[in-house]
Amino acid sequence: MNDVHECAEELRDALKVHGITLPSLGIELPSFAGAYPPPLVALGNCNMATARQLAEVLWKAAAR
Repeated sequence: MNDVHECAEELRDALKVHGITLPSLGIELPSFAGAYPPPLVALGNCNMATARQLAEVLWKAAAR
C-alpha cells in the first residue's frame, strides 16, 4: 500500500516542478478491493488551463 502512496506523491512532486497541480490526484480506493493489483493512482479532474499546461509539458518532453 505504501508504494501507491509514494507513487502518487512522486507524481505530485514532479508535476509541481512544472507548476502543475492536479487537485484530485490521489489513490483510487476502490482499486484496493479489486482483483487486479496493484492499486491505481487517480489523476482526477482539472480545469482546461491545467490540462493545456500538462499537455504542453508532455509535448516538450516528447520532443527531447
